[in-house]
Amino acid sequence: MTAPYREFFYTSQDGLRLFARDYGPRGAKPTPVICLPGLTRNSKDFEDLATRLSASRRVICPDLRGRGRSQYCESWAEYTPQNEMLDVFDLMGALGLHQASFIGTSRGGIVTMLMAAQRPNAIRSAVLVDIGPEVTLDGLKRIAGYAGVMETPASWTEAAFKLRMMNERAFPTLSGDDWYVQARRTFGEKDGLPKLDYDPKIGTGLRKSLDAANGSAPPSMWAQFKALGHVPLLAIHGENSDILSVETLRRMGKEHPNFQSVTVKDRGHVPFLDEPEALAALDAFFAPEPIVKSSSRAASSSRRAGTRTARQPAREQDPDPSERA
Repeated sequence: MTAPYREFFYTSQDGLRLFARDYGPRGAKPTPVICLPGLTRNSKDFEDLATRLSASRRVICPDLRGRGRSQYCESWAEYTPQNEMLDVFDLMGALGLHQASFIGTSRGGIVTMLMAAQRPNAIRSAVLVDIGPEVTLDGLKRIAGYAGVMETPASWTEAAFKLRMMNERAFPTLSGDDWYVQARRTFGEKDGLPKLDYDPKIGTGLRKSLDAANGSAPPSMWAQFKALGHVPLLAIHGENSDILSVETLRRMGKEHPNFQSVTVKDRGHVPFLDEPEALAALDAFFAPEPIVKSSSRAASSSRRAGTRTARQPAREQDPDPSERA
């Protein structure tokens, strides 16, 4: 069976070989969508949504550095949202895209906000999935407790069972089959068995950043969030989230002039984007094309950002069958 996407490989300017799924017609008129996954996640999380959206537009789903089929870094210190932002700019350069709409889940939403501050005109519209300018410390500690240190399950049945035990309180309505699907998206596969699908050093980096903060919450990103003020913005919030609080979501609505939000029932961090309320919000948001409100401040910021080049355009690579899976 032919995959519903094209495989795309490119090289970042610090020499990493990175991978993305490329769905839909290259020449589609609507603005392409780029889907950015969470801290330890990859392009598999978006396979159903990308197939849905690609009926009318191009959809790009990268594996960020150290995740999925993208190359791992030598040091935990290289896994930063800033480096991942530059990787996305490299991806856009390799694809010849000057602008895209972004769907950023958790860490991917942080990268989206950083991109808005650095190069606002690269963003046509944005969806932030269970992430905002402030992140709760308890949620970060929970993620740090398993990222990179979770023991690899011995079978796919055990993988689904472990995920259920870890997450059932936040996702109380999932069936056994649902957890099996999530296991397949969470883990890679080697010799028919589950394997970790990201570099464990990503978890090391998160724990070191929490240790450096001495028990304080990470700095807020309200300035970067406000850099999205010139584009339509949709926030998708999990009802049981321990990362995006209701208070932060409300303030986001007050701070942004073109803001919509939806809260997904019986979902924690993060909603899967296959829920009826999430799909209805996404369908309405992307059809018709979101209307961008002009902003002289955003244009000025873009001109300033355009004079500062962190990297030269990346180049596309042909697939290499020996790449690290």
